Amino acid sequence: MKIIKRDGAIVDYDPEKIRIAIGKANKEVSDKEQASEKEINDIIKYIENLNKRRILVEDIQDIIEQKLMEFDRYQLAKRYITYRYTRELVRKANTTDQSIKELIDGESEYWNTENSNKNARVVTTQRDYLAGITSTDITRRFLLPEDIVKAHDEGIIHFHDADYFAQNALHNCDLINLEDMLQNGTNINGVMIEKPHRFITAMTIATQLITAVASSQYGGCTISLTHLAPFVRDSYNKYLKKYEERKLPKEQCEKFAKEDLAREIKDGVQTFQYQINSMTTTNGQAPFLSVNMYLGETEEYKEELAMIIEEVLKQRIEGMKNEKGVFITPAFPKLLYVLEEDNIHEKSKYWYLTKLAAKCTAKRMVPDYISEKVMKELKKNEYGEGECYPCMGCRSFLTPDRSISLGNVAKAKNYVPGKGKYYGRFNQGVVTLNLPDIALSSGKDMELFWQIFDERLDLCHRALQLRHQRLSKATSDVAPILWQHGALARLEKGESIHDLLHNGYSTISLGYAGLYECVKYMTGHSHTDNGKGKEFGLEVMQHMNDACKKWKEAENIDYSVYGTPIESTTYKFAKCLKKRFGTVKGITDRGYVTNSYHIPVFEEIDAFSKLKLESEFQRLSPGGAISYVETPNLQNNLDAVIELIKFIYENIMYAELNTKSDYCQECGYDGEILIDDNLEWYCPNCGNRNHDTLNVARRTCGYIGSNFWNKGRTQEIKERVLHIDNKDA
Repeated sequence: MKIIKRDGAIVDYDPEKIRIAIGKANKEVSDKEQASEKEINDIIKYIENLNKRRILVEDIQDIIEQKLMEFDRYQLAKRYITYRYTRELVRKANTTDQSIKELIDGESEYWNTENSNKNARVVTTQRDYLAGITSTDITRRFLLPEDIVKAHDEGIIHFHDADYFAQNALHNCDLINLEDMLQNGTNINGVMIEKPHRFITAMTIATQLITAVASSQYGGCTISLTHLAPFVRDSYNKYLKKYEERKLPKEQCEKFAKEDLAREIKDGVQTFQYQINSMTTTNGQAPFLSVNMYLGETEEYKEELAMIIEEVLKQRIEGMKNEKGVFITPAFPKLLYVLEEDNIHEKSKYWYLTKLAAKCTAKRMVPDYISEKVMKELKKNEYGEGECYPCMGCRSFLTPDRSISLGNVAKAKNYVPGKGKYYGRFNQGVVTLNLPDIALSSGKDMELFWQIFDERLDLCHRALQLRHQRLSKATSDVAPILWQHGALARLEKGESIHDLLHNGYSTISLGYAGLYECVKYMTGHSHTDNGKGKEFGLEVMQHMNDACKKWKEAENIDYSVYGTPIESTTYKFAKCLKKRFGTVKGITDRGYVTNSYHIPVFEEIDAFSKLKLESEFQRLSPGGAISYVETPNLQNNLDAVIELIKFIYENIMYAELNTKSDYCQECGYDGEILIDDNLEWYCPNCGNRNHDTLNVARRTCGYIGSNFWNKGRTQEIKERVLHIDNKDA
């Protein structure tokens, strides 16, 4: 007989534990109230005669209480019940101590690798984690139903960001309405910030605004360089006026003004880059920022925007210096380069920017690429017009604005009637479904699979409703920078944010992980087979979209399917699957599950076939997704990068190239830092294994990580195969 413990663990039945438990209760009552040896044996015999293969520990305790009362041992039963209740309170009340101790001691693999962009040893990060441990404890004990907590613990679902859920005011990710804040003024900590009149001032203010916004949420945020372009013209006009006042010839005035402007753009971009990477938010890290570079966002300031984009790319190619003074790849900001008719062909006016972007990608892994062409085919507003806009953070995409006809619900000062609004919108949060667990739970019974799938979708739906309900209680006062001063809205003091959670204005995400393992187990095929496996994979994706559509229609909340960028959770899911189902070859025998719809990292496939096939799945992940190709060092093969970029433009909405960008501080080696069979990182030149003197940057779930990873993610990185051979494209 097996015993199912409260945490889901399964252990062998041991009658001695029953004797010990009743024995402890015996000591609390008088001799005449104590259970005899025969009575204890009778209880044990009764339990064993049930002939159960598995039994819950709670059911055994219920039987003991019942039998003690049948033997007229009422005082003993009372003591046993009291002891049981007390132990339950202790379990619920003391869930944080061990986590806090492990964090502070700095010896926990979980905390040291929980986030590849956070260093758990520094006090600012520890402060965030300590608050998170408390929030998680409150969330588990008071805010979530037991079945959702249990499903989360068993890896059936993942309730994201429980470490921030105790506060009802925090949301996930967003597109910052930087234009409104810079053009119409804003407020930080009670200090009025007026409209700047120079580019370098605008860039400095932008970094302060970004840090303030990032500290008031827990997800990624995105700004657009388009919103900074008007200040380039302001600076130019100031310089031009200065030289005109000196009565210089027109040609000289323009020449000197352009030279001064070029210096200011360089200084402004450098200021922005330094501040974003040196500032720390209340989340214990640099702002999780993406920067959008989209020429199609403006006609009036397109030339100025091109100047900024050029300088941003040049400075990112150079990189930032590490503590040894060597230029390395910074993790942030993530760069998003939109491919469009003006920059995708050799004869395009801004082709030079695309060539620069290709060079930057080969050297520093950014920018990532958004196809305006494909996006406008997929993202159509309520009038049927295709629109192009950036993701929030690493991959979260808003659904097309369905609220155009509702008017200016956010009261933004830069609202344009009748035009789709994206900046100022946000995501309410994520709950992720473990698809391989559904498959394994079904035992390959297809009818049972869909039944379990619907049950798990219902579980996720209820968890998402809790996220929505908690956020719906917030008022604008909880984060004035967001809701009162323009980052997301310009609401009045004390005004509810409730209206911004409906009518398609914000999204809420049904995440998913492990499509490959799910399909492989159920069909015996990969979803890359262009046959039975692919067909079933698309059916699974459509089923999630159908569920979101049903919930959306019933509640007027914009549920969307989201390819979750699980970092530490990929390891957790893998461990939970192995614990629940044992080792299933090809499914649970690795330390990770495959992210979202991705082709597994170990499957051989060329870059173009991978992007083309994944584009079909990306279409069914409208709330968030990104595809990638793994490449060798392509700095001397920019033609291959260009070909991939052109292919992205024609075939897939959002994709990136993963290359390597490492450095060993011990010997100066700047090639690829490797992983051995024990999943330890080392320098192949000098053998250095000290994480403190190894600079390693790897793409992790859509963004660059640089603080190393847990064993599961490290194994996934080690097993990545190249999708291009560096010889021809």
